Amino acid sequence: MSATPLAERMRPQSIDDYIGQEHILGEGTGLRKAITSGNIPSMIFWGPPGVGKTTLAQIIANTVDRPFHALSAINSGVKDIREIISKVNSQGLFGNKNAILFIDEIHRFSKSQQDSLLGAVEKGIITLIGATTENPSFEVISALLSRCQVYTLKHHSIEELTQLMNRAIQQDPELKGKNINLKETAALFKISGGDARKLLNGLEMVISQTGGDTIDITDDLVTSVLQQNIASYDKDGEQHYDIISAFIKSIRGSDPNASLYWLARMVEGGEDPKFIARRLIISASEDIGLANPNALIIANAAFDAINKIGWPEGRIVLAQATVYLATSPKGNGSYMAIKQAQSLVKQTGNLPVPLHLRNAPTELMKDLGYGENYKYSHDGGNNFINQEFMPDEITGTNFFKAGSSKKEQEIAQTIKNLWGDKYST
Repeated sequence: MSATPLAERMRPQSIDDYIGQEHILGEGTGLRKAITSGNIPSMIFWGPPGVGKTTLAQIIANTVDRPFHALSAINSGVKDIREIISKVNSQGLFGNKNAILFIDEIHRFSKSQQDSLLGAVEKGIITLIGATTENPSFEVISALLSRCQVYTLKHHSIEELTQLMNRAIQQDPELKGKNINLKETAALFKISGGDARKLLNGLEMVISQTGGDTIDITDDLVTSVLQQNIASYDKDGEQHYDIISAFIKSIRGSDPNASLYWLARMVEGGEDPKFIARRLIISASEDIGLANPNALIIANAAFDAINKIGWPEGRIVLAQATVYLATSPKGNGSYMAIKQAQSLVKQTGNLPVPLHLRNAPTELMKDLGYGENYKYSHDGGNNFINQEFMPDEITGTNFFKAGSSKKEQEIAQTIKNLWGDKYST
């Protein structure tokens, strides 16, 4: 088999060969129009691994016929950025096409590194294309973010993954000579998790380990081959999401030792500490919530501390927060409540706000009954007056259902004491 992975051999070279992301690349979309016109803005592609961020950047550069420079934020710094900008500046004396600078994992650049890009982007010396797996609103400085269009890329659908596999089997020089039958694909799809690179490289590994010119791809075959070779299968860092998933589930399961093990895996693997800290904040609300409100304070303090002290001492802060969250009482009442409330909003649409709850800044609004009969809660005993705060159509709907934790049970009892049986279902 070739030393070049199948995913790399099958990397599309034109926008017409690119599969997926129709929401930003379909006919008539703004990005496609910009690419075909050659008038592209600086932009940031945000999405999970293996959805085509790097490929799309290269296709754009090829389509608009501009010089293309690429950096990875993992092993590049301000010096590398300045060298490229200087090179582009000197080449600009002999041409009028500004270069494209592609920065993979731009969220790993520090503020000073991102600042070094600003001048060149503002002056049009370079068109920046950044790729990130993290929300750019958190990780990209506002001055740079305001000069870029942000495009969100999604996981590939089953149909798109199937199309990618069929294309590889039919077109790849090393595969098309074999008789490959995709009898079952569920295991490949499950293990790839919507990651096209992972899917194709997994398919290639199964084929290479099976041997012969006729190969029947089945779920059992895929599972046995890829589970035995999971280390090499994930060698490019796709375990990022698997390990953070194991970390959060260990915290949810109240196992501090397992939580610390997965934390250590991330620390030793060079994971971004802010990524870990953000997940702790989410876990503090999703899995602990009202059962121990201090968990959110601890998690947020850990995030602040990471920003102040960085590595390597930051690992101690993360360990402290991890053990605290793992050993906290658990409750998901507020998490489930907002999910149910959102579901009801989607079902019922924009129900009108009851008149007595509406603001009445003008006389006309007062004449229409806005604010009429509203009772100021602080005028009642214990700062409470029984009145309706829901639209009539959903009155009495109960979103908060207490779990077994002491604090959530206390909250449920408070609701019961105030509202009687109104929210009993």
